[in-house]
Amino acid sequence: MINTKIYKALQELSEKLMLATEDEQAFNLLYAELETICHDNEKTDKDHPEQWETLADFTEDLPRALTIYEHALTLAHEHKSLAHQASIAYSMASILVELDDMGAAHKRLATAKAIAAELDDEELNEDIDELMASLED
Repeated sequence: MINTKIYKALQELSEKLMLATEDEQAFNLLYAELETICHDNEKTDKDHPEQWETLADFTEDLPRALTIYEHALTLAHEHKSLAHQASIAYSMASILVELDDMGAAHKRLATAKAIAAELDDEELNEDIDELMASLED
């Protein structure tokens, strides 16, 4: 389970980052704050996949985002968090599609679908199905 204080900070930073998309300087400052949270908690009992997934979500450099998602996925496995495993695999598949790596995208998406099938998350399952359908076109 994620630390409540960290969760609230992630929520607040996420909202501010979404609002700052037009202001590069503000976005970069907020992103740096998010990155600091991740690194400050890394390898502690407060380290959690959600903080890394959030960081990856706001990382504009796609190869770097994949690396961060991979770290988040490792933590999700350690925490036995199926919800995080599925959403991270889906996000990675989406990026791999953007990078035109369809083979890897299919593998990540298959993983996301298998895990998400065990969850009661209709939205995630719909997103996965939509991305799968778009790859089959």
